[in-house]
Amino acid sequence: MAEEKRKILVLVEGERRDVDLMERLLRIFEIDIKYKIVPYRTNIYTLFNEMFADNDPSAFDLLQVLKAREHNESRKAIFDDVYSDMLLIFDYEPHAPDFAPEKIRRMAEYFTESSDMGKLYLNYPMVEAFYHMRSIPDPSFDTYLSTLEELAAGGYKARVGRENRNHDYRKFAVNKEECSIVIRQNIDKARDLITNEMGDGIIPEQNRILNVQLDLLETKKIVSVLSTCAFFIPEYNPKLIGLSCSGDM
Repeated sequence: MAEEKRKILVLVEGERRDVDLMERLLRIFEIDIKYKIVPYRTNIYTLFNEMFADNDPSAFDLLQVLKAREHNESRKAIFDDVYSDMLLIFDYEPHAPDFAPEKIRRMAEYFTESSDMGKLYLNYPMVEAFYHMRSIPDPSFDTYLSTLEELAAGGYKARVGRENRNHDYRKFAVNKEECSIVIRQNIDKARDLITNEMGDGIIPEQNRILNVQLDLLETKKIVSVLSTCAFFIPEYNPKLIGLSCSGDM
């Protein structure tokens, strides 16, 4: 599709932190494509119930599903537009009451192509993972994890607030250089999680990351802290963060 005709719909889970982060990344990396960032306002398992439960998801138009649940009449027109790509940015949240491995696996297997049904990017365990660094770069980042017990008790967000470099997300990774380091560290950690079978610069597939995370959850009741929401930046143009691989978008 010609560059001037490209337009991205970015569906995020929350109204504040998720929107703020995606706007920051698009601004810092100067992604010169028209886009709309739309909050879903609830977790990914609600989307599963709307599109997948007892149904074939291909029978649904994601945009029309979103339009039907939009209460603001003035915003419904957003979902009548035509988008070249759709990105779905959600939290893994294994402590959610409606979490089930088969649900999240089925969604990850379906939402694999941004220019078709949409591409899913998961944050493990949630969007705060992007900010979970004591320094940039953080030499200990590969060791960070959260337990199912901590998540169920609601303690993870508070821990990130304590351990974040600035103790203020607004001051964390505020320029292209720092954001690039954060993204590369997350890509490197994702490669290590899947036993690093790929060469440097290759961005791991979301399905493979999820399968490892589900195994960790089942066997050890832990989640390896990982933010994949920014992987769309190097997939769009790997040179933006200093990678040499080819992008997917």
